Amino acid sequence: MRFADVAAVWADVEAAPGRLEMAGHLAQLLAKAKRAEAQPLVCLCQGVLAPPFMGLELGLGEKLAEQAIALVSGRSEKELENYFKKSGDWGAVAEWALSKKKQTSLGTEELELGGVYNSLVRLAKLSGAGSQDGKIKTLAELLNSASPLEAKYIVRFCVGKLRLGVAEPTILDGLALLRVPNVRDKISGIKSRPDAKGIRIKPLWDYETREKEKALDMEDSDASLDFVFTCDDAARIGALADGSAIWLEVDGFAPLAGIKLQKIRPLKDKPDHYRAQVMGFKKAVRAPLERAFNFCSDLGMVAEYALFDYARIERFKIKLFSPIRPALAERLPDAAAILEKLGPCAVEGKYDGFRLQVHKEGERVELYSRKLERVTAAFPEIVEAARKLPPQHIILEGEALAYSRSEKRYYSFQTTIQRKRKHGVAKMAEELPLHLFAFDLMYADGVDWTTQPYSSRRDALEKLVAGAGAIEPSSLKQVKTASELENFFDHCLKAGLEGIIAKDLNAPYTPGARDWAWIKLKKSYGALADTLDVVIVGYYRGEGARTGFGFGGLLVAVRNEESGHLQTVARVGSGFTEDEMVELEKMLSAVKRKTKPAELESGIEPDFWVEPKYVCTVSADEISLSPQHTAGLANGKGYALRFPRLVQMREDKGPAECTTAAEVEKLYSMQKTRGR
Repeated sequence: MRFADVAAVWADVEAAPGRLEMAGHLAQLLAKAKRAEAQPLVCLCQGVLAPPFMGLELGLGEKLAEQAIALVSGRSEKELENYFKKSGDWGAVAEWALSKKKQTSLGTEELELGGVYNSLVRLAKLSGAGSQDGKIKTLAELLNSASPLEAKYIVRFCVGKLRLGVAEPTILDGLALLRVPNVRDKISGIKSRPDAKGIRIKPLWDYETREKEKALDMEDSDASLDFVFTCDDAARIGALADGSAIWLEVDGFAPLAGIKLQKIRPLKDKPDHYRAQVMGFKKAVRAPLERAFNFCSDLGMVAEYALFDYARIERFKIKLFSPIRPALAERLPDAAAILEKLGPCAVEGKYDGFRLQVHKEGERVELYSRKLERVTAAFPEIVEAARKLPPQHIILEGEALAYSRSEKRYYSFQTTIQRKRKHGVAKMAEELPLHLFAFDLMYADGVDWTTQPYSSRRDALEKLVAGAGAIEPSSLKQVKTASELENFFDHCLKAGLEGIIAKDLNAPYTPGARDWAWIKLKKSYGALADTLDVVIVGYYRGEGARTGFGFGGLLVAVRNEESGHLQTVARVGSGFTEDEMVELEKMLSAVKRKTKPAELESGIEPDFWVEPKYVCTVSADEISLSPQHTAGLANGKGYALRFPRLVQMREDKGPAECTTAAEVEKLYSMQKTRGR
């Protein structure tokens, strides 16, 4: 595939007005990829060279990019810097500089996707003496053969600011779009239950006008499919009620689940002919792709299988050293609401530390963070304890934090975060040892525990980690009444924990999703039932007493799970110490940008935009509706935090782990009073 074709589609994606159009452009691009190109293409679209757990980062500074552009274009660095001051985009600088080259390149050749990707990987791996010169040379060689548009995206990629606004959900949508026609044309039956005998049907896609009957509205995640079919089993068809859940049988593929039958009507004067509408068709087609991604965290691999070996998607299995996306918890306001939702349940202490996923194969142990980054080297005591676990192959999950066994004392997150370092690890491990409080088991010696009920997983986990030293089971109590849950909640708070997580005894482990299997209850911060983890997308100059700090507050956002985009939810102006204001100004000024991030939906403009990189925890008095903010925007109003305050920075979390717009909506509904 020519890289020029990739750059042209990226330009279309960047200009697209919405996620649907973006997914459509990506689908067309993915359809042209050869098998060897699928993984590199998807990684490049995400602005990465590999999934985060592989640890392959480019790390090219803007100054090196500037020198490479100057070398190829013949423009002085002063000219380039002046243009950057106008545009705020080194990609735009490269496009401008190469469109007005002062010198002619010799020996250039057309760029191919594979060649560009391999050059970027080579650039990322350069280290040691002379590596800076090597990086400038490698990038200059790429730019020498690039068109101005290609140069724009190559340079943006290298400085870590691709600006396409493409998130994982959009790429999954693109892959689903490619599968829709193939799946749709092979629909062969309807089931009322997974174990029921299917009603055989024959869709008539050419009935009346093909365009009308084959139409699929992809605008909505619960997209509907209208079609006409024949069936000679009138009695069973007639028994299907509007709104009932069905499974669609598809020749050559697994049945599609999660579909609702909206309308099914016999056609007049056409015996055995029916018209039907099914809801959730696109979501059902997308579900196996999302499941595979949640179990491996490698979207490039999922894309390759989806395009060239789909059977592997449908039978996708857990892979060691390919981290599983963490299961997530819902929120409810109190113990009574939790018991009403779950009934008798298990309740675990909620620890405020590093969430770690442990993978072990023989002597090899790897630890992965909440952000799915490999952090093995930072926690040697946990690695050593994991090596002593009996199974040869294991994946388990827990929360690591500083803990004094003699005092039975849990240290704060601010203390625990000191362990996140690359240097002096051994000394710090001795001074501030961590314990991993294991709370779930996903895999052990060939057994996929994620499909088993929580009660079985917990029993197996406790037996497995018994006597493992730095790894021990999380605190747990089984409760049947709200008062029992409240008593355990109070006990956890007195012990220094954040609160509790209630778990459905019968639920499987669901990676990357909230499905009411886990429900959290935390200590109160202000009037809200919980704090929010938000992404910093901009900041304001200091005024009055804060003038000297150059910092006056933050613009923060939450994530829309459906689109993958960020949506503003608050302007945070309190909760900062003087030292924090100094540190925040220094940290954020380093990631300032001229324009709004492409993945951000905002009707507010701060004094300075920043790269959406940092996450902080905030509290607030309540959530209200506001025409200014875009979180959960509907009917011209989004959700907004009233009197938000900074609680702490969350170095262990990235934008993908922040609070979602759907969670904000649930917190809003949990409030006893609204819109005062």
